[in-house]
Amino acid sequence: MSGIDWPGLLRVGLHGLRLSPEAFWRLSPVELRIMLGAERAAPALTRARLDELAAAFPDVRQERGDGGYRDPARAGDSA
Repeated sequence: MSGIDWPGLLRVGLHGLRLSPEAFWRLSPVELRIMLGAERAAPALTRARLDELAAAFPDVRQERGDGGYRDPARAGDSA
């Protein structure tokens, strides 16, 4: 069995996009993706973007008792 949701794609194509069955079946997968707006989706997170976000929002150790970060290496500390 394929991982493609054919009933869902047909529903979107025939009802959401108001395509005729003939027009739907003539579409290439790329054309269908474009018509569904997939090309407008957010781009994948790259390593460079992850580094930018990590620099902009660094992890900050907080005082114990406030639900903050816990360092497993210091699990035995009582302070």
